[in-house]
Amino acid sequence: MFELFKNLGTWLTSGSQWAGQDGIAHRLAEHLQYSLLATLIAAAIGLPIGLLIGHTGKGAFLAINLASFGRALPTVGLVVLVFLAGGLSMLPVYVALVALAVPAIVTNTYAGMTAVDPDVRDAARGQGMRGHQVLLQVELPLALPLIMTGLRLALIQVVATATIAAYVSFGGLGRYVFDGLAQRDLVQVLGGAVLVAVVAVVLDLLLSTLQRLLFRHRTA
Repeated sequence: MFELFKNLGTWLTSGSQWAGQDGIAHRLAEHLQYSLLATLIAAAIGLPIGLLIGHTGKGAFLAINLASFGRALPTVGLVVLVFLAGGLSMLPVYVALVALAVPAIVTNTYAGMTAVDPDVRDAARGQGMRGHQVLLQVELPLALPLIMTGLRLALIQVVATATIAAYVSFGGLGRYVFDGLAQRDLVQVLGGAVLVAVVAVVLDLLLSTLQRLLFRHRTA
């Protein structure tokens, strides 16, 4: 075991391991690209849905159940299904990652909206605010903490799952996991897993710090 971790340390710190198209720096950039783009697409889908059902109170049962269904979908199975339908491309990976991220965004956005005090809404309407003004100026700011939590959860789930890009012969940090398994190279497999975990932790810390700074500024 000691020898394994010693070899892992050498693998992670070797200059040659970080250079080139197969190097850690390039694979890390690919992984971040997949993860951030998928999360942005999921946010563009999930945020409007969560805000709409939270603001109107309509369609919540259907939307939340569809979100739960999406969370239960096997990610690799979805990749294979879209791959068979659309051929070899990044499309299956993005479809699977977006499907994974949308439920957390929808449910947390809806939860944030429903947590807004109804008296605050009524007071805003009593001051003459229209529906979209209540949504954007009252409900959205108050729901923002839970919305941010949903985005954090979605991004971390996507980062951890973006290794599936390597399953259909693309890049990212998952390349080390799948190539290592094929070559029976345990150091490479462990190295890929450690890198994914570190990226997830670092992104979560960055987002949680941003969240604290934003809300500290608001309450100051």
